[in-house]
Amino acid sequence: MSSTRAAGRRSPAVRSSFGRRRTARGPAHARASAHAWERLSDEELLKLRFCDLKLSIRRSPLAAHVRQLYADLERRGLKVRPHVWLSEEWFSPDGIPGIAMPFYLAHPRLERLERRLMQEAEGGNSRLLMRILRHEAGHAIDNAYRLRRRRRWREVFGPASLPYPARYRARAGSRRYVHHLGEWYAQAHPAEDFAETFAVWLTPKSGWRKSYADWPALHKLRAVDELVASVRGRRAPVRNRIRVEPLDLNTRTLAQHYRRKLRHNRMIRRGLADELLQRAFSHERARRSTPSAATLLRAQARRLTAVVARALKAERYSVEQVLAMLIERSEHLGLYVRGNRRDALRYSRWMLERLTGLYSQGETPQLPL
Repeated sequence: MSSTRAAGRRSPAVRSSFGRRRTARGPAHARASAHAWERLSDEELLKLRFCDLKLSIRRSPLAAHVRQLYADLERRGLKVRPHVWLSEEWFSPDGIPGIAMPFYLAHPRLERLERRLMQEAEGGNSRLLMRILRHEAGHAIDNAYRLRRRRRWREVFGPASLPYPARYRARAGSRRYVHHLGEWYAQAHPAEDFAETFAVWLTPKSGWRKSYADWPALHKLRAVDELVASVRGRRAPVRNRIRVEPLDLNTRTLAQHYRRKLRHNRMIRRGLADELLQRAFSHERARRSTPSAATLLRAQARRLTAVVARALKAERYSVEQVLAMLIERSEHLGLYVRGNRRDALRYSRWMLERLTGLYSQGETPQLPL
């Protein structure tokens, strides 16, 4: 998630400029510090400006995850420790070896607000948070050592100067790209391809040589390995500590932020998935006991994924991504099961097969960046 804005085992002890020394006994769990606004209602909380929240990564649960990232980088022999700051969303600006983290992850009260308004909180569990951090670290390392200027980088990933598309077409069955964040994100842009590949390479015990042994994407992982080897132990030429759109200088209110975010989501056009979902399910709830379409699809996710992957001889990952999209869209559309459960499941399987098949043949989903 780059931005053009002006975009093994744990070591027994890790010391960095970010946090105090931690020993092998394990880091103490960071706690979100007390704030007067914690007990405000959502309506009252939304009236506050970002700069009035007085949030800090050091005094939040995020601190332990940043230390884990630094330990991962140290284990790989990289001297760079990307500086981190709070902003409105995840991003790593071009030319800056740092990472902006979303404000709502710095306090449980704000995360609850994010989930209520947006139906999710990106990075809201430890595993996904580390996945995103390692991805953003890929951008930061790229910026720190100017790797994208190297011929090897361009030969493998393409020109980083390509404009970022508003949407991108993903080839669900392609093995030329690694799978890390989901939604085939490596296919969005050469810079994202590098960051996703770096994240897989950086993840402890990822076993990428074995996992991607038969994939064309293996040569990208080897390229990352070579590029990092060329800068291992070296001081980075780009060492600025610039923070873009930091929260402490942001005078917008939370209400203004969420109005803009919700408006952006509404601008995403309905596609084939929406049309098929509305044929299968209803906007009207026939009875109080009638489950939502999302509830049905979640409950049958494992079974549907296995059946469709077997029928199409497709990768489970691709089927899971299409199903996740259907669940998200059915929630967004407010759909409920129509008729009996057996028919709904039969249609759901057909719909999932059709969409997965179309995407693997090149009629791929349009995914917002």
